[in-house]
Amino acid sequence: MPASSPAAGLLRRSGRRWLACAGIVALVVALVVALPFAGLALEALKGSPGLWAHLVSSILPVALVDTVILLAGVGLVTATLGTAAAWLVTAYAFPGRRVLEGALLLPLAVPTYIIAYAYLDILHPIGPVQGAVRWMLGYESPRQFRLPDIRSMAGCILLLGFVLYPYVYIPTRAMFLTQPGNLIDAARTLGISRRAVFWRVALPMARPAVAVGIALALMETLNDVGAAEFLGVRTMTVSIYTTWITRTDLPGAAQIALMLLLIVVGLVALERWARRRQGYAVDTRRNHGMTPVSVAPSKGVLLLAAGLVPVLLGFVAPAIYLAIEAWKRYQFASLSARLLHEAVNTIVIATLATAVTITLGLLIAYAARLRPDTGWLLRVSTLGYAAPGTVVAIGVLIVLGSADQLIDRAALQWVGISTGLVFLGSGAAVVYALTVRFLAISAGGIEAGLSRIPLSLDHAARTLGQSPSGTFRHVHLPLSKTAIAAAALLVFVDCVKELPATLLLRPLNVETFATHLYGEAARGTYEEASIAALAIVAISVLPVVFLSRVGVAGSASSTSARKNETIEDTRT
Repeated sequence: MPASSPAAGLLRRSGRRWLACAGIVALVVALVVALPFAGLALEALKGSPGLWAHLVSSILPVALVDTVILLAGVGLVTATLGTAAAWLVTAYAFPGRRVLEGALLLPLAVPTYIIAYAYLDILHPIGPVQGAVRWMLGYESPRQFRLPDIRSMAGCILLLGFVLYPYVYIPTRAMFLTQPGNLIDAARTLGISRRAVFWRVALPMARPAVAVGIALALMETLNDVGAAEFLGVRTMTVSIYTTWITRTDLPGAAQIALMLLLIVVGLVALERWARRRQGYAVDTRRNHGMTPVSVAPSKGVLLLAAGLVPVLLGFVAPAIYLAIEAWKRYQFASLSARLLHEAVNTIVIATLATAVTITLGLLIAYAARLRPDTGWLLRVSTLGYAAPGTVVAIGVLIVLGSADQLIDRAALQWVGISTGLVFLGSGAAVVYALTVRFLAISAGGIEAGLSRIPLSLDHAARTLGQSPSGTFRHVHLPLSKTAIAAAALLVFVDCVKELPATLLLRPLNVETFATHLYGEAARGTYEEASIAALAIVAISVLPVVFLSRVGVAGSASSTSARKNETIEDTRT
């Protein structure tokens, strides 16, 4: 097609319009994410009379100390379990290793508040575990013998650690798989034992992946409100919730939320500082991966048993407990209409939030492809994942609450009718909060899919007369549909599991599986929520199965890697 033809001029004008629209779209999506944080800062500036005197005297000392201890403990447990599990399945070959590789991902399917909910009943003084221990030791009553209470800081650290260690396991195993095998061989040639190879060669090179995994696990810990409250640990997140709900002090809650946000920024900065000088170069043309060492059958059984311990404690035990309790509940009262309504609410909210999140993620990822100079706007749009759900919920409440007030005043002034809470009363606030929270998953996954499409296909489509919109419909969308579908699955499951934002922003008399479980566990009526908890776990298993099918190494580019990219983006 001649460059001076009318069709070519039309294509050039169409391309310029698309580039302009791409910049505007990227800016709008970034503003959608940034608006709640701006509202949070403005609300915090209003102050709260007498709040800080009360916080300093009775809340902040306990909350800060508990938060620091919890983060340190969870970081230590997840680093130990995740790194050890990754090395186990990478460095050694034994029967059942392939199954163990996928099974170690299963705790990802158990939200933190569900693990606390399950173990509170499993380890209750009159529960099955302590009853069996007393029977074996010859005791008859909890007054004679009882195990340490799970409602403690140590209990919270262990339970969260056994659920969150896959965040370290996934990137660390991927790093072990890509480490140069010739370095391992050279170390062994020099007489270094397999154990020393781990400490002196493999682990130092894997420190960046371990650090990123720990940072992700600690962010999930800060986001938790259910497990910490159930187990009696007063973290900063729990303090935000109680300040808002109990004291009805929104400016005070916003101020504490900003403090928590600073802690998150500090974690990211600390992770960045810890590996500021880390790096190595490898000639991949002459490199081979690490070769696992075959072990004797007896030792292989011991290694398999050791690898299954975190799986049993982090997934199998609570899943079996939930299945048994759900069956008992079903036999006693069948499925209640209330549970069916909660299922509908859960699916509707998660589906709407997924649709909005995927749409915005596709828009900004495609805008970044068309205009690389908008990459910083893409990074801004992913910042919501770095913030705890409670912080995002408060920011959304401030923004949409103000919008509801403006709409109501305008309607009263113009037509004499009160509109009430348009956004907060319709569930739009929950969808907005979930969109801000999980847009990083959508944008990161879709951007990764689009990056695999060579630019030569764009040039070929334009040469054949396709407009930018035609290129998108006929080239980019078909080739990236797998990445879009995977991102949609991950976003949907995260929306189903999300507790803080849903708990704080849901309309009155609207319950989801997560909020129903939280309410029943807070009242101590565990059996009432077993079916809802089992449903959440069953839904959450879907992406874990997906990750197991594509392989742990590949999964680093789908779940953990898109979260790792979020960490990288927040540094700027």
